[in-house]
Amino acid sequence: MAIPSRLRRTTDQREALLRDLVTDLIINDRITTTEAKAKSVQRVADKMVTLAKKGTLAARRQAAQTVRLEEVKEGQDALQKLFSELAPRYQDRTGGYTRIIKTVPRRGDAAPMAIIEFI
Repeated sequence: MAIPSRLRRTTDQREALLRDLVTDLIINDRITTTEAKAKSVQRVADKMVTLAKKGTLAARRQAAQTVRLEEVKEGQDALQKLFSELAPRYQDRTGGYTRIIKTVPRRGDAAPMAIIEFI
């Protein structure tokens, strides 16, 4: 098992970054970021979908600690979308809810970029 990347950030900065990226992934179903961030987000996103599939109040509270309460559309936030739309989509799948697609390096600093999306 690989050790998760620290992303050159302190723990609280890294956790905040991952929370933001996971929330954006839930809202948009696909985001573009660096490969290292995509690999870190993949772990957290798959755990959130697994919690959503359980559907219990305890699982919803655990997911609420990670997913930010950003509004997706009128009357629905990211946590509600996770439990109402994403969980039923993967009900008969046991894991691997996201995929990483490598893309061209970023123009400014040639950082390896990737697209992470829900399958």
